[in-house]
Amino acid sequence: MIRPPVRPAPTGAVYFSLLGPLTARRDGHPLPLGPRKQRLVLATLLARPNTPVPVDVLTDAVWPEDPPRTARKNLQVYVSAARTLLGGAGSDGRDRVVHGCGGYRLRIDEGELDTLRFRSLARAGRAAGERGDLRTAARLLREALDLWEGPPLNDLRDSTGVAEEAERLEARCLTVYEDWAETEIELGRAAVAVDGLRDLVERHPLRERLRAAWMNSLHQSGRQAEALAVYDDYRQLLARELGLEPSPAMAALYGAMLGRGRAARPSANTRNTSRRTALPAAPRDFTGRREELRDLLAVLGSADERVVIVSGPAGSGKSALALRAAHLLGDGFPDGRFHVRVRREDGTTRTPAEVLGALGRLSGAPVPAGQEGAAGPEGAPEGAGGGAAAVSQDAEDAWQEWLSQHRALIVLDDVPDEASVRGLLPRSGPSSVVLTARGQLAGLAPVHRIALASLADGEALELLGKLIGAGRLRTDPGSALRIVRACGALPLAVGVGGMRLSVLRHLPLAEYADRLGDMSAALDELVAGDVSVRLRMASGWQDLTADDRRALGRLAGAVQDGGFTLDGAMEALGCGERAAIRTVESLIDAGAVTSPTGEVTAHAALYEVPRLLCLYAREREDSRT
Repeated sequence: MIRPPVRPAPTGAVYFSLLGPLTARRDGHPLPLGPRKQRLVLATLLARPNTPVPVDVLTDAVWPEDPPRTARKNLQVYVSAARTLLGGAGSDGRDRVVHGCGGYRLRIDEGELDTLRFRSLARAGRAAGERGDLRTAARLLREALDLWEGPPLNDLRDSTGVAEEAERLEARCLTVYEDWAETEIELGRAAVAVDGLRDLVERHPLRERLRAAWMNSLHQSGRQAEALAVYDDYRQLLARELGLEPSPAMAALYGAMLGRGRAARPSANTRNTSRRTALPAAPRDFTGRREELRDLLAVLGSADERVVIVSGPAGSGKSALALRAAHLLGDGFPDGRFHVRVRREDGTTRTPAEVLGALGRLSGAPVPAGQEGAAGPEGAPEGAGGGAAAVSQDAEDAWQEWLSQHRALIVLDDVPDEASVRGLLPRSGPSSVVLTARGQLAGLAPVHRIALASLADGEALELLGKLIGAGRLRTDPGSALRIVRACGALPLAVGVGGMRLSVLRHLPLAEYADRLGDMSAALDELVAGDVSVRLRMASGWQDLTADDRRALGRLAGAVQDGGFTLDGAMEALGCGERAAIRTVESLIDAGAVTSPTGEVTAHAALYEVPRLLCLYAREREDSRT
């Protein structure tokens, strides 16, 4: 593949490539990288740029079995060689390889390393896709992929440590390829992706998202029989190798293709409206939720239900489920699929007028202007909560008229209450809306409801394995199970824990499980970069009324492992049965307490506060006393 130009590097700077064999060039000329052990050290440092790499990790990469007594001294020699290769100091005069915190950190710029450039282009491409600028997204993602020259570090994979880093890099490349292929399909240019997808599926036959994109690209290129054959081959492979069936999402895609017969090539109208489709990228690590996804796909594909509420505690994966379904249902909604968050980044609620204004721009609906407030849809308008909050009757009527004449799918994400969206839901016509909310939004009817609980143990372990590697998971499955259970099996928490472990590769799973088992410190451990489970819990806490916060704090302080009966609630709250029932039901409606399914007597019911919310509520209660 031809590498596109990168940001100019100073004359004499070295440019390293990991997305293929390890190579280095200065001013376009290849550089010798020394003996194999020296290359292993350099590859390990480059695989974690600008991040401290523990000495133990470097040692394991070079001597996985039995390191010599002189291992540390030898590492110092190899690191010194890396310093010489890099030219000693960076453009700011500081050392390029720094020792500290028990390891070495290699300081390197984007224009000097292909993986950094790859990451930057991929992020920019995904951001363009989320804005609805699909042409720019496809171009940037393709530029990133042009840096990929084959299996990363394929000349050093006999080292277990380097092989793990290489597999992580390859997984990132595959994900970007899937993003690019899906974007090209959205643009009506499926044919450009067919051959590359076929080659990758042959190398990664069990990667479902790749195979789904290949099916779609064949289907939309008019090659219906080949697309259906791809599914049949996959079904047989899964049955033979794993004893499994394709996921409900894959089966739904197959069913949609069967339903369309041989009319596979999208119409001009579909291609035009697809340009107005604005969805965030499909969740890369979506795991489990098979029954819920099947339910959601079936409801949105029918003519009977038009509004679905996906509810569940903070971090339960509501948005991921809604977006997964939205990406799979493109053929069913030819007039577009749109995603709008009902809260701003700081957690405050956008006014209905702001949300409607965003929907109007995304869909092309002729919503009268001047309904969003002075600051526009992304910022808080002046006087938010005052006159700007209401949608004018003309604007609401125009939106309802558009909904009645178009078949579109709208995801309204993170809805705080019924008033925020009531006037935006379709009253007639073929459009559908998915709402995600922590609370039940009981004031909206008629709607179809899907409630998310924690993941099953197997699903949570599958998610953890995607993030830390299946091999590492297998080294200590008992501790891995303790980790996901300490995370309450919530996708957000398991994901954050997995991201943390993927960086702290020296940390034994057993030790991390012990840390999470300490209730006083568990939330401190569930932080990865700027992603914090505590902050998500705090956002849900702010949604509660003052009375509900007090009640939840008392329940969390009194119950064992988050579970309680009505008698336990009466004791913790210091009130009678009727008042306890009202309080518990209020917390259920707010999404802070889960209740058993099916009919049971009030005193026999076992209610539960999700583990991590329980820990946060205890913190807040302790701070009050």
